[in-house]
Amino acid sequence: MPGARVAAMLARLRVEARDVLELLLLPGLAAVLPWRWSFALFRRMAGWPWLYRAQCMRALAQAQGAGMAPDAARWLREYRLVILTDHADHYLARTRSDAWLRRHVRATGDWGVAPGQAALLVTFHWGCGMWAQRHAHAHGLLPHTLVASPEGLRGRTVLRWYVRERLRTLADAQGRPVIHVPGPMRSLRRAWGAGEQVVVVIDVPADQVPGTVPLPVLGRPVRVPAALARLAVEQRVPVTVYTLDLDLATGERQLRLYPLGVWDDAEGLLARVFERFEAVVRERPASWHLWTEAGRFFAPPQQGDVK
Repeated sequence: MPGARVAAMLARLRVEARDVLELLLLPGLAAVLPWRWSFALFRRMAGWPWLYRAQCMRALAQAQGAGMAPDAARWLREYRLVILTDHADHYLARTRSDAWLRRHVRATGDWGVAPGQAALLVTFHWGCGMWAQRHAHAHGLLPHTLVASPEGLRGRTVLRWYVRERLRTLADAQGRPVIHVPGPMRSLRRAWGAGEQVVVVIDVPADQVPGTVPLPVLGRPVRVPAALARLAVEQRVPVTVYTLDLDLATGERQLRLYPLGVWDDAEGLLARVFERFEAVVRERPASWHLWTEAGRFFAPPQQGDVK
């Protein structure tokens, strides 16, 4: 059926062309323009309804269902700006020195971890996070970020290239390789044994992890990953929660650090971590990237939950 093959080829080309525009060309402006200029352009682009359209509309529907998007137009502009800036960070991190970090990232608090001390650093799919690892490395830490194996990349050549290069950028920014999950805990234990740190982005859908603890989040039931919290308690490893916020007016970043220390109770630790998650999502709902996966994230407890 030549007609069907031609239609499939044209559809594939449209997807690849959109990926070139949304993942490379537009956010890549940050590599060649002063940050003040590129962010001013990004703020204008945030009003383009076709940009990241499918992702934005899926996220908006979930946020509205949770009562987190009373002004849809404003919410979409904020969400689109955060997504665009997060992509731009890949190019900024490749082309800017630590001088950019010192000028544009303001930290509140401290990591609560000394160089050479094992730690678990916890964050969320919220805001624009890559400069946090760069900040940690600049302060003598050696973090390894846990990253999930990418899904849904078949037939997406540009996206596959972008993901591979972004992970390389992240490894360069933090000074240590990423750790792929799911997988054995050997790499994680080895990092802690060497006095290094592990970063986990913990707000993932429960179907991505084997063991969970049920918690209420934003007034709804959630099954949150329990394995790393239990291991940190067992190994007496201190925990720090952090978020990296984007100033929507200026493009500056606010790194907020919350050292929690060593815990004896994994469930209590997770409750404290997700208190912080709920606080930032309520503060800036459009900064949470995973509204697109909210249907998987907010789910009732199931058999297999950690008790």
